[in-house]
This record gives sequence, structure tokens and C-alpha cells, in this order.
Amino acid sequence: MNEDDIIKKVTLLGILKKKPDETLNDVMLMLVDTGMYEMKEAKQVFKELKAGQYISNGQLTLKGITVAKETEQEFKQ
Repeated sequence: MNEDDIIKKVTLLGILKKKPDETLNDVMLMLVDTGMYEMKEAKQVFKELKAGQYISNGQLTLKGITVAKETEQEFKQ
């Protein structure tokens, strides 16, 4: 697994764990604040996740939810 895959997976997990009143932009800003990536990179990651159909209409798709839950299990091990 390369660094890009890890970043995408952590981003999906962050979206999965967001509060109902939080937006994707809130999640993006929170992840940028953690130092995971810069804003420019964050926008690119979100763009790639949308293009890959992991995110649609501000929500995770079934594909995105599946990957996020798999990621969560990986981190629990």
C-alpha cells in the first residue's frame, strides 16, 4: 500500500466518522489541521475520491463506506 492509498483511506475514514452537521469541507479542514496534507493536496484527494465514485453529493457512496470500514478495521488490528 503506497502513501496515496493511505491518505485516501484515512480521508474516507474521516468522512465516515464526521458528525451529521459537518460537511466534507469541514472534514477537509480538520484533516489539513492535523498536518496530514496541505490544502492543495486535500482538494486533489477529494477530487480523486469523487472521480473514483467514493463520494457523491457530499456523502460516501457504498464503495466509499466499504473502504472506510475496511480501513477502520485495519487500524484496530
